[in-house]
Amino acid sequence: MTVFFKTLRNHWKKTTAGLCLLTWGGHWLYGKHCDNLLRRAACQEAQVFGNQLIPPNAQVKKATVFLNPAACKGKARTLFEKNAAPILHLSGMDVTIVKTDYEGQAKKLLELMENTDVIIVAGGDGTLQEVVTGVLRRTDEVSIKE
Repeated sequence: MTVFFKTLRNHWKKTTAGLCLLTWGGHWLYGKHCDNLLRRAACQEAQVFGNQLIPPNAQVKKATVFLNPAACKGKARTLFEKNAAPILHLSGMDVTIVKTDYEGQAKKLLELMENTDVIIVAGGDGTLQEVVTGVLRRTDEVSIKE
């Protein structure tokens, strides 16, 4: 045991670097673990919502997702599929995913969009700005306010 501590003392730079790397790795793993716990809790809550019975005369809620795959340096699609897509599908909603290909596409699609209960934006600031602009330019203000 004394040989071990003597080696650590003699190679203190390597020991310090290794300890820093080990601490960073532990913190990274703890973050991944917390993310998984949060995702699991959200999926369980969505599953409870999705398992509720729908009356025969009621319609399934419809969600439209505007996904900009180029946002966040190309990570938006992966993040959406990993975090939000399972929750949406477990909730029992009818999910439509619209992938935007060019700037201004979400704005144009929102002006033409009909029969959706929820609008979800998966992208960056520009995608959110386009969707909000498209919603505000719609002529049917009554249905938006509801």
